[in-house]
Amino acid sequence: MKYLIVLVVVLVGVWFWRNNRRTELREKTRRPPAPPVAGPKQATEVVACSVCAVHLPRPDALPGNHGMYCSEEHRRQGEA
Repeated sequence: MKYLIVLVVVLVGVWFWRNNRRTELREKTRRPPAPPVAGPKQATEVVACSVCAVHLPRPDALPGNHGMYCSEEHRRQGEA
């Protein structure tokens, strides 16, 4: 009877050990979490073309003596 109790205790120990190993392996094979999302982006200033009034981002606009322009042709028209 004593050997039967020892055998049951050993089997329960092995079962817990194997169950724990399976859990660890599952956690290792999971995909890594997605990278954190960056905060809100800075707004880009928008300007209107002095000739046609089309709105465009300031970095894309062409500066002139009388304002901002959407194209080289409109800059020539506005400067004339």
